[in-house]
Amino acid sequence: MAMEAGSIVEGKVTRITNFGAFVELEEGKVGLIHISEVAEVYVNDVRDFLSEGDKVQVKILSIDGNKIALSLKQAKPKPPETESFKQRRGDFRKPQRQLSASFEDKLSKFLKDSDERLTDLKRKTDSKRGGRGSRRSD
Repeated sequence: MAMEAGSIVEGKVTRITNFGAFVELEEGKVGLIHISEVAEVYVNDVRDFLSEGDKVQVKILSIDGNKIALSLKQAKPKPPETESFKQRRGDFRKPQRQLSASFEDKLSKFLKDSDERLTDLKRKTDSKRGGRGSRRSD
C-alpha cells in the first residue's frame, strides 16, 4: 500500500521522547506521532500511553520530504455519543440568536458591560477613600 496523507498504516514504536514517539513504518521509513496526537485527553508523558516496541495503527497526517507526521488518536474511530451526553452538552451551548449576533452588536454589548464594571469599580474605590470631596485637610 502506498503511503499517502490520510491513510491508516501499521508501525512499530522505536523511540519515545518528551515531544512524541517515533514509529517505523513500511519500507523502513520513520514518522513522528507528536504528543498532541497521542490521545484525546491531555498527555503529560507519552510513556503513559506508548512503550518502545508497541505495534500501533496510525493515520498519516502529512508527508513533507523525509518528515512524516502521524496521529494515533485520529486513527481510532470516535465512540458514538450517548443520548445523555448530547443532552448534557446541549446545556452548555449558547442560544442560536447569540451566535448569529453581528460584530457591532457584540461590540456595543462589550462596551456597555465594560462601562458598568468601571462605574461599579469607581463607586467601590471612592467609598473606601471616603468619597469625593470628603478628604480631610490638616
